Amino acid sequence: MRREDTNVCSRSRALTAGALLLAMLAGAAPATCQERIGRLKYGGGGDWYANPTSLPNLLEFAREHTNLNLPEREVAVEPGAAELHSFAYVHATGHGRIEFTPRERANLREYLLHGGFLHVDDNYGLDESFREALEGLFPDKQLVELPYSHPIYHCLFEFPQGLPKIHEHHGGPPHGYGIIHEGRVVLFYSYNTDLGDGWESQEVHNDPKEVRLQALKMGANLLVYALSR
Repeated sequence: MRREDTNVCSRSRALTAGALLLAMLAGAAPATCQERIGRLKYGGGGDWYANPTSLPNLLEFAREHTNLNLPEREVAVEPGAAELHSFAYVHATGHGRIEFTPRERANLREYLLHGGFLHVDDNYGLDESFREALEGLFPDKQLVELPYSHPIYHCLFEFPQGLPKIHEHHGGPPHGYGIIHEGRVVLFYSYNTDLGDGWESQEVHNDPKEVRLQALKMGANLLVYALSR
């Protein structure tokens, strides 16, 4: 999935995506290598560390509902770090600004174009600076809204109307956007929903159980999609 010399698991995923997905859903034995899950430690002043209970809760939920070999916690990783290429899925969230240096852009772009996956979840206030950063990251690609028929909404749990609405930010429906490379979504941007808040422990936001469950199910879909492509 990523640089072959950085992660033996990348070679195990040379199996067809369909075969891997069937193994996950059928309860086959998990891969021997544990997938690395990252939280993007970006610059610009935004609180990249927001929602501290979100990813551990999502990973626990995904371990219960898939046979993905997932860790208990994510690892913070900078966009310019060489180790970025060893991660199967990287999550970015926060409020405020997100910025990449030229070196970080080059490294992050290489990671995404060679099998990586980045999920950016607007935690309210990130949208404007993220779209600016994205223009530098992918000047040759457009951020497009994914149709409700896209596999990302159906690969494990069914979301026939696209992203669930978790928190109200701007009014109106949530939106799921993607950067697509060679038919694969390499970057998924969830906007006007705040999935990460729904992944957090119940006492943090006091969201109803069903709302949190919808957020966790959608997050599990993102993990399955990322790790089966």
